[in-house]
Amino acid sequence: MKSIYLDHGATSFPKAPGVADAVYEYMTEVGANISRGTYASAISAASVVLKTREMLMKLFNFKYGSEYVVFTPGVTFGLNQILRGCVQPGDHVVVSSLEHNAVMRPLVDMEKSGVTFSRIPADEDGITDPRDIEPLIRDNTALMVICHASNVCGTIFPLKEAAEVCRRHHIPLVVDASQTAGHYPIDFEELGLAALCVPGHKGLLGPQGIGATLFAPSFAADVRPLVMGGTGSFSDSEEMPVCMPDKFESGTMNLPGIYGLNAALKYTLKESVEKRRRQEMELTGQFIESLADAHVRICGTKDLEKRVGVVSLDFEYDDNAQAAYYLDSEFGIRTRTGMHCAPNAHKTIGTFPQGTVRFSFGYGTTAEDVAYAARAVKEVAE
Repeated sequence: MKSIYLDHGATSFPKAPGVADAVYEYMTEVGANISRGTYASAISAASVVLKTREMLMKLFNFKYGSEYVVFTPGVTFGLNQILRGCVQPGDHVVVSSLEHNAVMRPLVDMEKSGVTFSRIPADEDGITDPRDIEPLIRDNTALMVICHASNVCGTIFPLKEAAEVCRRHHIPLVVDASQTAGHYPIDFEELGLAALCVPGHKGLLGPQGIGATLFAPSFAADVRPLVMGGTGSFSDSEEMPVCMPDKFESGTMNLPGIYGLNAALKYTLKESVEKRRRQEMELTGQFIESLADAHVRICGTKDLEKRVGVVSLDFEYDDNAQAAYYLDSEFGIRTRTGMHCAPNAHKTIGTFPQGTVRFSFGYGTTAEDVAYAARAVKEVAE
């Protein structure tokens, strides 16, 4: 039986060429920490870390210094760092109605201490009318946090319009690029972002456990570190350094992950995000068109210009979890089913509480894979 991986929205597989070799190289030939030694292998590792920051700058058109590219364990950590580090009791935050729990769980918890938030409405396709953004701004709005594209239905948020609203009201805009980094071009400079949180293991094709937050300097100055500890710098002081990136990089860095991400970024920059987007949209369009007469509801917009390669299905005649089980056990198709850690997104698009079966395309997905998956969906749906 075939085995087809269509869960790139959770993590990419296989990883980019060279990623596993780079991790292995660090583990077997380097092994040193950075900022903790002046011997050759430590200096070599520091060079790889710097080059990785610089590739992230190039990928996202980030014009500030490389010190403002901060490595994190992933987007969840980065978003928590920002929310916990700059939002105060009495502040108001604006989010989309499709946010992941990486944003919503911290905010709901922070409600207990007097933080409030408003959700920008969206329709059943996950489409937000830009005119609905500005009316939510209050005098005490301290932050806007937006998922660039829904991890449930794939619909893209109107980020340029949101950025313009934030500029007019002098509100920092933070973007969760979990479903777009590596899949869709992102221009930090053009959008005037305060921060961009990216995972290393999804569209960037690197290993799990590594991500980055790119900070505008003025915003970084306003965010308190979530974790404090050793940085290998200013070791004569028991106070946390305020210089970047030390302010946000306490403890031992995930250097195997950074080596893997370094190799993945080399591949991504060589192949180009624009090329990958064209390929993924061709596959997404093929999948959606193939299921036009199937007994499933295709969630999210059918306008390929307004979505990424994440397609959720709601089976009409079968339990979605059971359908996903059949797709795996009978056809070898690996998807994700359930709430996808975004319950309000499901409430917005009308798939709560049953959830959906999510197909997400990415590096390595072929037209043959998509055709096979569509045939399997039709058979299960019958």
